[in-house]
Amino acid sequence: MTYLQLAYVHLATILPAMALGTGLLFLKKGTGGHRLAGRAYMALMAATSLITLAMPARVGPRIAGPFGFIHILSAVTLVAVAVAWRAARRRDIRLHRRIMVRLYIGAFVLAGGFTLMPGRLMHEWLFG
Repeated sequence: MTYLQLAYVHLATILPAMALGTGLLFLKKGTGGHRLAGRAYMALMAATSLITLAMPARVGPRIAGPFGFIHILSAVTLVAVAVAWRAARRRDIRLHRRIMVRLYIGAFVLAGGFTLMPGRLMHEWLFG
């Protein structure tokens, strides 16, 4: 896949993840709906992280081959999703909640903020 195709696939996973994640912040916790939406959210976050690992860094220094600093967030997301899922299965709700809130902030505030920096594809699409 080309970089542009990967970017479209990334958007196709991250936009619904953002909507689900926002809804999960407000949805009553522990319900069947929460669990279903949470599974979808975790799957979308894992998928989008894997997709971004296939996208070479285009801005800033590369730290290893095609990987730049932004890719660290992809790896952290994959670990966070796995640990949060396991915490939920073990009924460690405090750990699950802490990881999921931090994942949401890291993914949509931190990483989302990086995508809007000049020189990045999303910046070009939104601001020309």
